[in-house]
Amino acid sequence: MISYVIPTRNRREVLNHTLNALAALPQHTAEVIIVDNASDQPVTHNRELANGLALRIIRSESNLGAAARNIGVLHADTASKWIVMLDDDSAPEAASGDISFIDRLRNQAADVGAVLADIHLPRQGRREDGGLPEVFIGCGVAIRRDAFLSCGGYDPAFGYYAEEYDLAAKLMLSGYRMVFDAAWRIDHQKDASNRNIALIVERLTRNNGWVMQRYAPEHERRARLREIRKRYRMIAGKEAVRDAYARGLVELRRTVRQQVRREMPRDVFDRFTGLAAMRKGLEHASRGRMIRTFQIVAEGKNCWAARQAALERGWREVPARSIDADVQVIGTLSPGPMIDAMERYPAAVGAAVGASSVPALQSKAAA
Repeated sequence: MISYVIPTRNRREVLNHTLNALAALPQHTAEVIIVDNASDQPVTHNRELANGLALRIIRSESNLGAAARNIGVLHADTASKWIVMLDDDSAPEAASGDISFIDRLRNQAADVGAVLADIHLPRQGRREDGGLPEVFIGCGVAIRRDAFLSCGGYDPAFGYYAEEYDLAAKLMLSGYRMVFDAAWRIDHQKDASNRNIALIVERLTRNNGWVMQRYAPEHERRARLREIRKRYRMIAGKEAVRDAYARGLVELRRTVRQQVRREMPRDVFDRFTGLAAMRKGLEHASRGRMIRTFQIVAEGKNCWAARQAALERGWREVPARSIDADVQVIGTLSPGPMIDAMERYPAAVGAAVGASSVPALQSKAAA
């Protein structure tokens, strides 16, 4: 049995669209738990979807942000070994009628704490941004229930944004690993209502800084904090919300010393940032090939790790516009954008993602 957990607030029509998508799936042993995050008008719905899935609504009298998921997990049927986290605008792709991901969850190794879905944005014609090879996105992930509870779930202090990084870090420090299931598709409609880009940038600046302050090895901590400031300053400029970035930075500086340090061992931190996955991907790509130079393409999340992994192999970087590079290296560690980049740059190489990895990445890297 699995439990779908969906937090929602003031998006009745969006939620109903998601529930219709779940109802369109074939019958299976599962339940749907909606956590009403203090909506102005309390959420109501039938107690059963059209395909027989039982539905329960848990009302919170205050807006708990992403931590509302904790309430959903606590109310989940104890027979559920896996919790499938969705947003109120995301659901398993129903057109194919494929629910084989449930069997794959059942067969996961005991040390797998979470399984990342391949999250698509149908309206934009691309995959979801964000996440890392072992850091999931909250709108499309299955988390082992016992692991979630033993790690304390989501930290309410985060509100929204980057809370998944904190939970993934706690899972990894508890000995779990995360894997990517390329065959499990989640469609995220990415509804724009109630989305405030200024607040998003402000929270991302602060919350990502918290994560590095908590978990980065001491010799890496300052460099990673600088990288976060650089990344979100760039995003704030692009989105014309520089004031929001400044507010986030002020809040980060005010609170950074309050974060309790749980320094990761070097090997765990390399997995957390995606550096280990990139090293593995480049090693695979190097077999039988003489590579001396590389070029970064599709620069994105944790591009520094892609560059570092290539430089560690003794490769020399050439300018992005050069045609003389022996190999192109995908410059993002986020699984969705990485796969999209592979489609744009079919000869490029990237990180090895998850236990089974992305088939496209493996076959192209071996070419």
